[in-house]
This record gives sequence, C-alpha cells and structure tokens, in this order.
Amino acid sequence: MLEEKHVVTCFLEHRGKICLLKRSSQVGTYKGRWAGVSGYLEKGNAPYQQALEEMREETGLNEGDLVLMKAGEPLEAIDEKLGRKWIIHPFRFRVLSPERLRIDREHTELKWIEPEEIGDFETVPRLAETWERVK
Repeated sequence: MLEEKHVVTCFLEHRGKICLLKRSSQVGTYKGRWAGVSGYLEKGNAPYQQALEEMREETGLNEGDLVLMKAGEPLEAIDEKLGRKWIIHPFRFRVLSPERLRIDREHTELKWIEPEEIGDFETVPRLAETWERVK
C-alpha cells in the first residue's frame, strides 16, 4: 500500500525561460535533483495558498512579485522505492522582478532554462509532465 502525499510544484517563468532549483542535502527527498518550487500541501491549505507560501519560504517572492499564469490539473507520480504516491498540484507563475529571487537552505543553485531543456536535468519524478500541465 502506497502512502499518498499531496504536494505543490510551482514553475517560475521570466521572458520565456523557467527556473529550476537544485535540491540541497537538507531536504527529505530527492537530494541533488532539480525541481520547481515545491512543498507538501499542509492540512487546511488550498493548493494555491500552499503555492504562495512555498514561494515566500523558498524564493523570498511575495504575491505582488508574481502573476499566476496557470493552475494545472493534478497528476500522480508513483515512487515504489519510497512507497509513496505523490499527487502533484502544478502552477506556473510569471516573475515580475527575478532579481528579487533568493534561494533558501532547501536549494543549492538555480538555473533559468528553456522549458524543452527539462529533460536534460536529473529531476524529481515527472517534472517534465508536471510542466506540460501548465505550459
């Protein structure tokens, strides 16, 4: 029986490029892999609320720094090794002032890439498919 966990994944976009963040050794899963801004959906929070909270915590960006471009349909990612079924709630935000973006301890670096380059990176499960839901 797989444990089901709901998470949000947010893609930041600026001038046609998207931001990938490399997960640090201080996160619980997928250390060293590339991802969007992500986090567990906390009890009582709607996915959009959680997305904004993760943005504040992980990038220092607030609602006024962002424009919601699209909220995608959730998708599943099965990780047999972890015994987990992730339910991913995807979002795409346009960043108005990318120079304000600051990463926290959960990440070691960030890169602005062309969306079609996602497949060139070792990512968290189903990141390319997650992007497809919000492009």
